[in-house]
Amino acid sequence: MCLAIPARVVELRGADQALVELGGVRKAVSIALVSGVTVGDYVIVHVGHALAVVDPDEAERTLALFAELEDPAPVSAAGGASPQTP
Repeated sequence: MCLAIPARVVELRGADQALVELGGVRKAVSIALVSGVTVGDYVIVHVGHALAVVDPDEAERTLALFAELEDPAPVSAAGGASPQTP
């Protein structure tokens, strides 16, 4: 399975490169496949390459869903979080 994630462009570099940030982590990626990228844009990143510019609201919704997946609280059959036992 492949996963591409939205990341915010924080710096444009020469030679079709940009610095993106996601969750406090910064990484250099290629922007050669996407034209018109500017600082502050969200781009979909897969294996070190920006594939597309994405709407900022959509990027935030997607990142919020990923954050929900990180929540380790178990869910009960009734749909609520179950109390954790030590």
